Amino acid sequence: MSEEESTHRPNLSRRRRENRPAGTKKRRDVWVTVEEEAALVARAELEKVTVPNLLVSSALAQRTESPTERRAVIAELMQLHNLLARSSNNINQLARQANATSEFPVEAREALKHLRSVAMRIDRAIEGLM
Repeated sequence: MSEEESTHRPNLSRRRRENRPAGTKKRRDVWVTVEEEAALVARAELEKVTVPNLLVSSALAQRTESPTERRAVIAELMQLHNLLARSSNNINQLARQANATSEFPVEAREALKHLRSVAMRIDRAIEGLM
């Protein structure tokens, strides 16, 4: 993996939101009951985020999944992408063998073409989630 690729990946284990250049613009106080506070703290610990982060991300999310579910989906897509990369490597090895014997099956070319298109779709999906 190149340096450039590794710098674009977010830290998925981060509890706090990233700092903004202009800093915090508005502060909101939220009054909750003791029971609501306990539920918020428990949910934030479960999601591995702070309570303010949980409240803001939940309120502004256009999707229904939680931050933890979202990270799990991104991690699964990255694992799937790696699997496809390894499969592409295997197909490339078949291509080398075919070059040595001058016989390369058409199915192998189509399989590689398909793997590349799926990998691009996964990349677009990951970018869309981030």
